[in-house]
Amino acid sequence: MTRLSQLGRTSSWSGVRALVTGLGRSGFAAADTLVQLGASVTVVDERDEGDIRDKAHLLRMLGGDVRLGETPDDVVADITADVDVIVTSPGWRPDTPILASARVPVWSEVELAWRLRGDEAWLVVTGTNGKTTTVQMLEAMLTADGARAAAVGNVGRPVVEAIMDPQPYDVLAVELSSFQLHWTASVAADSAAVLNVAPDHLDWHGSYEDYTRAKGSAYQGCKTACVYNVQDPLTEDLVRAADVAAGCRAIGFTLDIPAPGMLGVVDGVLADRAFVPERSSSAAELARVEDLVSDAPHLVANALAAAALARSWGVSVRAVRDGLRRFTPDSHRITTVGQHGDVTWVDDSKATNTHAAGASLSAFPSVVWIAGGLAKGAQFDDVVRGAADRLRGVVLIGRDRHVIADALRRHAPHVPTVTVETRHTDLMDDVVEAARDLAEPGDTVLLAPGCASMDQFVDYGARGDEFARSVRRVLDQ
Repeated sequence: MTRLSQLGRTSSWSGVRALVTGLGRSGFAAADTLVQLGASVTVVDERDEGDIRDKAHLLRMLGGDVRLGETPDDVVADITADVDVIVTSPGWRPDTPILASARVPVWSEVELAWRLRGDEAWLVVTGTNGKTTTVQMLEAMLTADGARAAAVGNVGRPVVEAIMDPQPYDVLAVELSSFQLHWTASVAADSAAVLNVAPDHLDWHGSYEDYTRAKGSAYQGCKTACVYNVQDPLTEDLVRAADVAAGCRAIGFTLDIPAPGMLGVVDGVLADRAFVPERSSSAAELARVEDLVSDAPHLVANALAAAALARSWGVSVRAVRDGLRRFTPDSHRITTVGQHGDVTWVDDSKATNTHAAGASLSAFPSVVWIAGGLAKGAQFDDVVRGAADRLRGVVLIGRDRHVIADALRRHAPHVPTVTVETRHTDLMDDVVEAARDLAEPGDTVLLAPGCASMDQFVDYGARGDEFARSVRRVLDQ
């Protein structure tokens, strides 16, 4: 058999025996691609329902071997002895037996995509928060400059799907989660940004050190620019630790006035002192803060990071501005869902960890905070301490609400707190009623839970949708 390292998109993969774990979006894309390349593909997934069955049926028609409803333990001995490579999905933890016992290479779908790439540039974005917003801003800038570009990866569309598109892309804005990066070894992006690093997904990675190491691997092999967050020194440390190509530059972004080699903000202007000829004495005006959909600090930071990546690829000043003006964030990201009696109701259900919740809280001067869910082992002391003077009141929900309640008792005992323990379908109606009673004119009621949602909702989107419906249902009565 040809060595895996020698195989690419124009190679025949006949004779390669591949195991794909998980039949979600990225798993299906990987399995489908490998089958089309001629590999012998086996897919396993513990689920046996709905769209999983539909995908399994299609793969079987194409010649794949799909096994649904089997636990990892059931198939370790049966399958792993006969495979050359495993391509795993982000949801599968490293300690899953089928992965932990593997004696062959384990790749992410992203690693497979890199090995199949053509001539397109890769601009990579990772970080604890802000990844999706940043890659979507970046995509808007790239397309405004006339490039054929796409936001791919953790944002939704699998990278391998874009790589195999019959019409090649000029450049990809690639969002990578720590899960994807854990199993990605050879990607060497044209430029990469680590937006921020805060404890998250420690149950998956096992330690903060391993989580941080995964994030920092986005910089490995970078060719043009490593973009870091001046306000988060750990991201610069990760740049210093990375092995990059000769000539690769470290480019900072900051909410303050930028030094040479950085992008920042000067009197409401997003300014570039990194990609201009006379950066020691001048700057380029990229856009104004008012060009953004919000002046929330973390959104401005995302815009600066996206602009740094875009400028590293040669995007014009005008295209950066036009892209930012066209950009509209996805639902559940600081989305206003109601305005009643001079109280603003905002859905930021996507704030599923403490770092995101803290950033969201910092965008408003007086807040009734709706928080709680699955804390994933996180603590809320820093969030509460930082937001204590902004909190009008707190409404707590979810399984780990006691973790937030304990932090409130320690750092904001003066803040009124209501716990909603309702388990029926009108949960959010009770939450909205409780928040309404706490809010005063000029306040923002903010759903920024700081936790995952699956204890009470299908996902963060369902949580946000139900919040928006309850705001309309309860307050329009």
